[in-house]
Amino acid sequence: MTATTTTPPTARTVIPGPRTRRAPGTEDRWSDLIASVRTAGRYPTTAEAEHITRTVLSALAAHVTGDERAALAGALPREASEEITARVPAPRPRPATEFVDTIAARIEGATAATARWHAGSVLGVLPGLLGDDLTDRLLTHLPPGYALLFGRAELAPRGHPSTARP
Repeated sequence: MTATTTTPPTARTVIPGPRTRRAPGTEDRWSDLIASVRTAGRYPTTAEAEHITRTVLSALAAHVTGDERAALAGALPREASEEITARVPAPRPRPATEFVDTIAARIEGATAATARWHAGSVLGVLPGLLGDDLTDRLLTHLPPGYALLFGRAELAPRGHPSTARP
């Protein structure tokens, strides 16, 4: 007969990885943003609203540069901020129609009309998070046409050629 010795299992020490400290209320800010987009866009599920939000923010990130890009990322919840900072900005902002076309190309089955709806559903809730000053700064640096997507009227300044009367 052979003697078998059993070695008792040794206890394993698990060392947790570093935790990213999140500002208090950050999780709530992301879920609030998604809930607002879901309501504004009348999306049937939270997952769809989140997908649309990430897609629109990623597309917007290509059009916002410099200090406004940093301020936008800093004003958004971490999850939204990551969509902004992960994208390389374009050399120049594209017209709003190209922005909408980009969104349509990234969402299966989207048309220009549905992409405008998606853009407006996301960008229309951002002024509540960003505040008027930052929203105005963003719109100043974006080509004409974006204000409507942010839920604002596109007004031409006095003396602008479009306001001149014959």
